[in-house]
Amino acid sequence: MGLQQVGKFKLDQDGAYVARTEFHFMGDDGQWHWSQQTDNELAGQQYTTDPGDLGVPDGAIVTFKLWVMAGYDREATQSFQYTKGSSKTAEYRSSGITVNPGLQFNGILG
Repeated sequence: MGLQQVGKFKLDQDGAYVARTEFHFMGDDGQWHWSQQTDNELAGQQYTTDPGDLGVPDGAIVTFKLWVMAGYDREATQSFQYTKGSSKTAEYRSSGITVNPGLQFNGILG
């Protein structure tokens, strides 16, 4: 069984902090790399990101990372295969405060 394919990642930003989305992905060279980051993502809003817009190549194994300004970052434990144009979206919810942020996987939409 292969990895679930997704085309986008959605964040419900409910944490009491400013966050950004970035991705940890495996490149064609077999090494893990970090993508670029989104702009600031504010509390109480939803953000949907296409990893390709941040430099993740089509077909890469990818993991969601919540970057927390002036706090502790959180990396998801789930990995997916990024497939450009896929209607599937991995959904996450952030919570907590800068010193104890939370990141919860809510499933796949689409």
